[in-house]
Amino acid sequence: MTTPLMSLTWTDHLTGRQGFLVVDRLVRGVSSGGLRMREGCTLDEVTGLARGMTMKEALHYNPEGRYIPLGGAKGGIDCDPQDPQAYPLLVRYLRAMKPYIERFWTTGEDLGLTQDLVDRAAAEAGLMSSIQAVYPLLDDEVSARRRLADAFAVEVDGIGLDELVGGCGVAEAALAALDLAGVPHAGTRVAVQGLGTMGGATARFLTRAGLTVVAVADIKGTIANPAGLDVEALLAARDAYGTVDRAALRPGDRELPGDAWLSADAEVLVPAAVSYAVDTANQEHVTARWIVEAANMPVLPEAEELLAARGVTVLPDVVVNSGTNAWWWWTLFGDIGPRADEAFAHTRRSMRTLVEQMLARAEADGTTPRAAAHAIVADRLPVIAERFGWYR
Repeated sequence: MTTPLMSLTWTDHLTGRQGFLVVDRLVRGVSSGGLRMREGCTLDEVTGLARGMTMKEALHYNPEGRYIPLGGAKGGIDCDPQDPQAYPLLVRYLRAMKPYIERFWTTGEDLGLTQDLVDRAAAEAGLMSSIQAVYPLLDDEVSARRRLADAFAVEVDGIGLDELVGGCGVAEAALAALDLAGVPHAGTRVAVQGLGTMGGATARFLTRAGLTVVAVADIKGTIANPAGLDVEALLAARDAYGTVDRAALRPGDRELPGDAWLSADAEVLVPAAVSYAVDTANQEHVTARWIVEAANMPVLPEAEELLAARGVTVLPDVVVNSGTNAWWWWTLFGDIGPRADEAFAHTRRSMRTLVEQMLARAEADGTTPRAAAHAIVADRLPVIAERFGWYR
């Protein structure tokens, strides 16, 4: 592993809480990666996420497209997003990071933060935009910014397109794996950890593809029903943090402990909440055939080795949840327009191609999907470096 180009720790002068910024590398002088807020966030965590962003950018490189990859970066703040001091802390963090955001770090929502909140805090911190560093790379900045703003204004069934496109990508990754294995969608059961932006959208797309969601977990615990949950009703009953109002449960729905989603009688598990959710101890409870990483780094490497030995396939986050980041840039650079049908079609096509390439490489090399994804990136990075240059 290479050392990141830049790694810094910021300490808030009012609360003593810390924030982090890691730039793994720059491509064309710019990097891309979201900003997360969670209690216990660490510099090591943000470093791993920044490296993952470099991989995600490289994986979506298409020499025939308008979107050209950026480098990878990530920000993190050690604070519970529901803490009363969270928003003022976010503003102070962004104000401290202003020189970096203005010149070479494009950021946006991640775990614990919504894009609306990031945008509001960025404006209060004196920033033009959280992605303004990329503007000098655009052929027509005015048209590009209008196109992205129009895309963010699109809603489908009352949910913003920006929230749905990531879940569309996760769902398509799962569906591609099922199709390659010859497993029919109907009758395939799914358990989802986290019903926020990514988890909720994933559950919706998988249900509409014919799969049955039998368990979902939020901060209050796991909701389960072996006959299938009413995903739309649960989505309508969640709050801004993805917590479901239990008054919306049906008679057949059961409330179980928070970790019960891991052992759910399902073929597919989708961890879509926190990092490090599956460790060497609790992986023993997994009976599913696939784990589809909608969250960043939800399965510890040591746990993944044990799962692989038991025949459980982990589809890695660097591929699975890369759709949101790519959609931003496909839209901004003009590969797609600000329409839901266009966004979903492009995301599905790109994600299916990536998953098929990854699984074919894994089979050919006799390795895991994650190792195969790393190998694909290793092939692409020299091409990107030769064409565009980067700073490590």
